[in-house]
Amino acid sequence: MSSEEITLTAADAEAVLAPGDGGRVASLRIGGIELLRQGERFGCFPMVPWCGRIRDGRFLSGGAVQQMPIDAPPHAIHGTTRDGAWRVASHTDTEAVLTYDLVDPWPYPGRVTQVATLTPDALTLTMSVEAYDSSFPAQIGWHPWFNRTLEGGGEDVRLDFSPAWQEERGADHLPTGNRVDPKPGPWDDCFGMPDGVDVTLTWPGRLELKVASREEWVVVYDEQAEAVCVEPQTGPPNGLNTHPRLVTPIEPLEAATTWTWRRL
Repeated sequence: MSSEEITLTAADAEAVLAPGDGGRVASLRIGGIELLRQGERFGCFPMVPWCGRIRDGRFLSGGAVQQMPIDAPPHAIHGTTRDGAWRVASHTDTEAVLTYDLVDPWPYPGRVTQVATLTPDALTLTMSVEAYDSSFPAQIGWHPWFNRTLEGGGEDVRLDFSPAWQEERGADHLPTGNRVDPKPGPWDDCFGMPDGVDVTLTWPGRLELKVASREEWVVVYDEQAEAVCVEPQTGPPNGLNTHPRLVTPIEPLEAATTWTWRRL
């Protein structure tokens, strides 16, 4: 099927998916107001089969060291699918199913399936990674770029969340393995929320949006002037090495996130 953009609509909510640009959500508009930073590198892209950085682009799997391209020197970052073209398996007015076959440079054959479902007050994204023959470690996550200010002006977005801990960040931007008390921003940091990711973004007087997931890890990045990122994921950065989740031919890795909004 075509990899042209797909528009989902539900009441005054509209989500645009770009299968040909990394399977990302290119736009999310509520009542005509754009929530996501625009541009081919932005929107909200899936991070798979790993999230964030891998130290030196290397991970150990089945006793072998695998080398990924160094695209955030000296590390590899955000998986292999965000620059590729996804296939449209099916879509309706409110739901789309996209698939991506894992290929080189990822060394293991498999398939990623992402489902986007839009309702009048929520967008749910689910993703699964399947292995065909060899088992391998993997991660799933999403990297949304939420506009710091909404069209028409108003105050900057406010972030509210109560993590149980913050992963101490080393000079190489990777977790050191130590858990520390959460520190004030700005952040490019991973936090632990063992009861599930629950982060509220509030554009005062305009809109409230909750990012939720049953996963316990979230990276928050708010060091840029244009946007803030709230990234639920199945493990921390460098997690293929430190918290590997094994995908086997009989046990896929699955995750989901739901964004729910209301007018203020």
